Amino acid sequence: MSDRDPSRLKPNRPKLALHVPEPPFRQRQKPDISAQSIPAAGSAPRPDIAAAAAETHPLTTTLVRVLDDEHRAVGPWDPKLAPDTLRKMLRDMVTVRIFDDRMYRAQRQGKTSFYMKCLGEEAIAVAAAAALDFEDMHFPTYRQQGLLIARGYPLVDMMCQIYSNKGDKLQGRQLPIMYSDREHGFFSISGNLATQFPQAVGWSMAAAIKGDSRIAMGWIGDGATAEGDFHAAMTFAAVYDVPVILAVVNNQWAISSFSGIAGAEKATFAQRAVGYGMPAFRVDGNDALAVHAAVRWAADRARSNMGPTLIEFFTYRAEGHSTSDDPSGYRPVNEAKAWPLGDPVERLKLHLTALGEWDDERHEAMRSECDAAVRSAQKEAERQGILSEQGKDNIESMFEDVYEQVPWHLAEQRDIAVDEGRG
Repeated sequence: MSDRDPSRLKPNRPKLALHVPEPPFRQRQKPDISAQSIPAAGSAPRPDIAAAAAETHPLTTTLVRVLDDEHRAVGPWDPKLAPDTLRKMLRDMVTVRIFDDRMYRAQRQGKTSFYMKCLGEEAIAVAAAAALDFEDMHFPTYRQQGLLIARGYPLVDMMCQIYSNKGDKLQGRQLPIMYSDREHGFFSISGNLATQFPQAVGWSMAAAIKGDSRIAMGWIGDGATAEGDFHAAMTFAAVYDVPVILAVVNNQWAISSFSGIAGAEKATFAQRAVGYGMPAFRVDGNDALAVHAAVRWAADRARSNMGPTLIEFFTYRAEGHSTSDDPSGYRPVNEAKAWPLGDPVERLKLHLTALGEWDDERHEAMRSECDAAVRSAQKEAERQGILSEQGKDNIESMFEDVYEQVPWHLAEQRDIAVDEGRG
């Protein structure tokens, strides 16, 4: 009998077992938010940007919040933004939401193959864009369309990329929603998880080596923190005091697995910075003022050559992972409504109203203007083609920008394809 035979185990030892994380609620269950501990707005202290990293670590287990239940900005993290800045942020967030809705409908109508919404997360990208300089570089995931919209990138160009039509500046070489534009500080989106972090760190290291003044911000989701690229980026950023901001958007769910699979049951994602000796904090991702304040803090620290900061934006993915996903198969259908941190658009609107700088009439007029702008852009983009109308126009472009000298066998395939397209 083998020494490894299970029957010979010592009787006083328990059998080994594994823990498989499970979300607190599944489909057909009623979500209960009573277990959520949400600290009061304004209760988190704001360390000086020159503070030792350890002074920020208590903030990794709480939440930086600015807007209270009466929609007032309170506490030391209040960025004291001008009303015009707040109105610009609100307009951008509303535009993102309308844009998402129109493109989601377009996908369902067969006009494009794929789309990903950021419903409930609009404040994160929009407020971050407002907090950084236009020249700073973002290394985004596929849910930061608000960065481009906040920076004035043409809606028509975004839509042409989604439709992969003849107006697509990327010439159909990226999946829909994987935008890229250097002039607007938006690095090419990668479909591979977590690649944005080491890319952002590397870009920032290069900026420092060159004596540049620009910084970068890298973005990943909660699930991507389980990738090796996350830890490689954290190591380089911490060791070399890289002037970079590293953001984890914790929206509770990856495509079909909840954040516990990536380790959220054991610790917050912000706490991962503690072992690297890096400053970090968690932020209410549905509070546009808190997002702005946190990103500005990290940016000021980076520009002062004090190194990187990890920020966990605590939010909720209100829609499916993408148009290819049905979240009703793994979570309660009404869970988004139970999310205790509310709707970021509504919260910013009510804050402006409480300041006497906004009202329902102006909000509806602004929303109508944004809706008209998005619809107009969609019509213009669709005039350049939608998915069902794609043919063989300019088919030779797929062979360009790959080799300096096109190999003979590819040149032969290109010529055949072009001839067939003309025929």
